[in-house]
Amino acid sequence: MLKGIVFAIGVGLIAVIAEKFTPPAFNGILIALLLGMFLGNFLTLPTSLDAGIGYTSSKMLELSILFLAVGINYTDIAALGIQPFIGVAVVVFAVLFLSFFLSKRFNCPGNTGLLVGFGTAICGSSAIAALAPSLQKQNKEDVAIAMAVVNLLGTFGMLVLPWALLQIDWPSSDVASSAIGYLVGGSLHSVGNVAGAGFALGKSAGDVAITVKLARVALLTPGLIFMTYLTQRSDGGHWKRYFNLPWYLIGFIMVTFLVSVVDIPKSALKDIEYIGKVILTIAMAAIGMKVSFRKLLQAGSRGLRFGAVMFAIQLSLLGLMVLLMR
Repeated sequence: MLKGIVFAIGVGLIAVIAEKFTPPAFNGILIALLLGMFLGNFLTLPTSLDAGIGYTSSKMLELSILFLAVGINYTDIAALGIQPFIGVAVVVFAVLFLSFFLSKRFNCPGNTGLLVGFGTAICGSSAIAALAPSLQKQNKEDVAIAMAVVNLLGTFGMLVLPWALLQIDWPSSDVASSAIGYLVGGSLHSVGNVAGAGFALGKSAGDVAITVKLARVALLTPGLIFMTYLTQRSDGGHWKRYFNLPWYLIGFIMVTFLVSVVDIPKSALKDIEYIGKVILTIAMAAIGMKVSFRKLLQAGSRGLRFGAVMFAIQLSLLGLMVLLMR
């Protein structure tokens, strides 16, 4: 499998380097997906690479989760405060619950709806990477569609949401900063999207947005357990089996608790998290090589419509929470 693994790593690293020379909308994960799809669909790759590429697409995805876990710190919940956090938690789990049922209504192919909903509710690409390996009937197209959808909608939201929020006649500047930060941090898909939109509206709004977003990211572990329950509850069995998580999720939970209770230098945490993003980028390059461009176009429109609806629902619920907390 060595040839295929080395080839996938090489393509992923090209995407990592290319990210430094492209606009923010084209992050490394999306570049890797597109590059992998180009290679897999428009070039005839040697069959000797297949085994290694397939291995990389699954194992690198699982491995990336352990490194990305260092970005989750449960003390971020305390920084937000109990009332705002309850509001964020209610919205996150409401979006997860609605995603499970509405994905069937939208006829989303495979697990696309679940992955898009999970990425929308919590933290975009990282959340999708965490959920994908644990779902039954795994399909590379589902992961590719979900990654593409959340990246596209996250970029769209980062550009449009600040303008839309500035059109509202807020009672005061303090209320505006708090409410805008809450809406931006509670809705946009990745930390990069949140930072870009939040600080574009002012430092106060940006600080609130980042705090809300980090508290949202801290809900990834309970969100995974909740989604496992929703997807497997019809299979019967004892309730304890919902906590019988695969090795990489057990490691993920252990890392998040370690980061929350041990004072690890922030510079070290950033380096480790960056390694996780590089590994995830390599996994996405390998996944892209296994995705049919024709199938992606056929199913992607449904995934995009579903993602837009869930994003609108999430914003509406957050707006309701802002009104209730005033």
